[in-house]
Amino acid sequence: MTNVTAVLEFRLLGFSSNPHCQILLFTLFLVIYILTIIGNIIIISVVTLKPQLHSPMYKFLKNLSFLEICYTTTIVPNMLANLVVKRKIISFSGCITQLYYFIFLGATECYLLAVMAYDRYLAVCDPLQYVTSMTAEFYTRLAVGSWVTGAFTGFLPCLMISRLHFCSYNLIDHFFCDIPPLLKLSCSDTTVTEAVIFILSLLVLSSCFVLTLVSYLFIILSILKIPSATGRRKTFSTCSSHLVVVAIYYGTMISMYVRPTSSLPSQLNKGVSVLYTVITPLLNPVIYSLRNKGFKDALGKIAIRHHRLHAL
Repeated sequence: MTNVTAVLEFRLLGFSSNPHCQILLFTLFLVIYILTIIGNIIIISVVTLKPQLHSPMYKFLKNLSFLEICYTTTIVPNMLANLVVKRKIISFSGCITQLYYFIFLGATECYLLAVMAYDRYLAVCDPLQYVTSMTAEFYTRLAVGSWVTGAFTGFLPCLMISRLHFCSYNLIDHFFCDIPPLLKLSCSDTTVTEAVIFILSLLVLSSCFVLTLVSYLFIILSILKIPSATGRRKTFSTCSSHLVVVAIYYGTMISMYVRPTSSLPSQLNKGVSVLYTVITPLLNPVIYSLRNKGFKDALGKIAIRHHRLHAL
């Protein structure tokens, strides 16, 4: 008979048992994590300090930056600790808690990216009515709604996984508590759990992706109607940074979760996971600071003022 002794803790196998490789990965991920935190704090600070950036587009960006800080902090600090300690242990309750925040923040990012696309659709396709349509109250509803819906999205998958049986074998072949390795580790029948999580992932990702895609189709059609090349370029520049972030995020998330659980090898799973838990949160401040003219101008003015104050 299968040993279904309650598992109180899991061991995370991580990336490699080679000490030199672990030191290299620790240094690389630590630098990326620090840059991610600093970059997103800069975005939050600049948007807060500059009145010309108090429009809904930049307020949504501030939400996204705060989310990226929380999202990467859910995974990276524990991952860094496991790269330098021998016993890579996480408790059962800690594992489920990490999984919940991972799903909650990941889903919230999907909703935020979708409402940001809708905001750009209103601004580009109906500019005369934008101020009356995207009021402070409507913006607040969209932002709060994204966070609250994301919080509820995380409950069902975590509840179902927490009710599975885990046998005495407690090695998770991953660097954090993700859905696929936990389902693979369980000695219960996971058919129903896999089906529910697949359908939920498909609904969340596809609905947000379709809303984003439709918004940008209308945006592109509106941009093509602008007679001057300068006008088309200027209008598209306000949307291009968001579009790049959307493409990277949805590309990695759909490839990871809208598919059968065991269809990718373990090492490839880890590589894709690094993209959306470590790299994408860093790309957010990089892309917006390099491609968004309004943000670059505001950041430049703050830097000039700071330099003058120090010169005095």
